[in-house]
Amino acid sequence: MIDILLHRRRKHLRARFVRVEIVGNLFGEYSLLRETGAAGRNGRTRISWYANLREACLAADLLRIRAQRQGYRLTRASPALRPQV
Repeated sequence: MIDILLHRRRKHLRARFVRVEIVGNLFGEYSLLRETGAAGRNGRTRISWYANLREACLAADLLRIRAQRQGYRLTRASPALRPQV
C-alpha cells in the first residue's frame, strides 16, 4: 500500500537500510511494518498495529523523519509520498 525505503552509507561500514510499509490487515486495521538492517543481510522486522490509516501514516512519517536525522536518504517512496516539485 504505502512503501518508504531509506538508505545510509558510511565510510568503512556496510550500508544500512530502513524500510517502512503500511498495509491493511484482515480486521480492518492497519499494520506498520518496519525493517532495518545492513544491506545484503537479514534485517529485523517490527510490526505495529493502528486503528486507522491516519495514525499509521503519522507513525510512518515520524519514523522517516527520525531516520533522515540519523543520515538516511530517501531512496524510494510510494507516489503519494514523493515531494511535489
